[in-house]
Parts: sequence; C-alpha cells; structure tokens
Amino acid sequence: MIKKRKIPLRVCIGCQERKPKKELVRIVRTPEGKVALDLTGKKPGRGAYICQLESCLKKAIKGKRLEKNLQMPISNDLVADLTESIEKKPEVEGC
Repeated sequence: MIKKRKIPLRVCIGCQERKPKKELVRIVRTPEGKVALDLTGKKPGRGAYICQLESCLKKAIKGKRLEKNLQMPISNDLVADLTESIEKKPEVEGC
C-alpha cells in the first residue's frame, strides 16, 4: 500500500485562507533584520505566507498583519518592493 504524503498547509496573512505551502509566497525577516521574498521557502528567519496576489498583500498591509507576523515595522519603500516582486511572479488562481 502506498502511503499518502501530507501536504503542508499554511494560512495566507492577506485573505486568511489555508492553502498548500507551494501555492504561497514566503516573506521572511532575516536574522540581520532585513525583509525579503523567500521563493525557496528555506531562508532562515521569521516568515509569513501570502498569496501571489497584490490584493492579498494590500489586505495584509492595511490590517497590519505583515508587521505583526514579522514583528517589525514595515516601511513604504519595502511595501513598494514587495508589491513589485509579487507582480513579477506569474499569478495563480487566487482568493
């Protein structure tokens, strides 16, 4: 009998939906205090998962969920960089 592999689920901080980890993008706060997109999902640091949609990023920023999850203030420059990075990624069916 073949064992079924567990598919790890994560919650999008924008739309609050549980989705498979591979469908989400990880935003990580590195030990040096920088915030960046983690496309591999393996960078060290505190992470937060978000859908690949700009609308989810806007919801997370408006509700200050990104700041709370990363435990640091988010600047407008950083928001612009994250928005630009998410726009470059090919979109998947979303929220």
